[in-house]
Amino acid sequence: MTTSRFLLLNFGITAASLIALLSAPFARSEVQSKVPPGTAVPVRFVRSVDASTARPGDRVTAKTLQVVMLPGGERFPKGSLLVGHVVEAQSYHFNPEPYARQKASSISIHFDQIVSGDLTLPVNLSVRALANANQSLWAPRVRYQSGEGGAAFMTLIGGVEFSPFDKTIRDQEGDTIGYNRTQGVFARLMASDDPASKTNMNCNSTNTEQSVAIFSPYACGLYGFGRESMPHAGRSGSGTFTLVSRGHSLKLYAGSTALLQETEAPSVQSKL
Repeated sequence: MTTSRFLLLNFGITAASLIALLSAPFARSEVQSKVPPGTAVPVRFVRSVDASTARPGDRVTAKTLQVVMLPGGERFPKGSLLVGHVVEAQSYHFNPEPYARQKASSISIHFDQIVSGDLTLPVNLSVRALANANQSLWAPRVRYQSGEGGAAFMTLIGGVEFSPFDKTIRDQEGDTIGYNRTQGVFARLMASDDPASKTNMNCNSTNTEQSVAIFSPYACGLYGFGRESMPHAGRSGSGTFTLVSRGHSLKLYAGSTALLQETEAPSVQSKL
């Protein structure tokens, strides 16, 4: 009788039980097969996307601004890669005909997966907030109030100010709305239709804490964009967002940032 057979018989372990025991350490990795709906993913675009040269299928990449926590215990660290593609691009062409309606320039983008090391998950993300490169550059910078010995402060995209030395972020009424931790800024997202964004997005709240990085819990819509608009944010379940510009070819510059959010199930009532 072999040693392995002796052990199986004496400890009452069947072959099927042994296989189950050996497989147990790998069960946890199979639990997280997708990003849960509502999860926020703050990112910075790696390369510019130009409507005058982009073609459907062109690769679009962004990197996470801070760690993104998942319910199963997994996490995507800062710098994790978000990979997507151009769905459609339309450059601007001037129509010289008198009183002619000029055709707008547009870019439609869909993100497909998030990658970090051996962990790759499919995504279907909508845009909660999008900030141009200039707004994104200034948001993480520490500034000081005027006057001698002015206190240091930072302003999140969406308008909330806080001290980089404080662990708690409060609104104007003094209520806690977020936390400034070693790994970044975290908060429950607030229901918002931020008038400063010049869009009508009607963002929903979340019951769970999310990674927001340089974005306010109230951030909702476009920030730092002039004539651009976002008629579709991908919330209908498509996960495809569209930017539109009139008068010039649209360009989403590298360094622009977005607070993306995994979409809920498709809704026939949602037009965004």
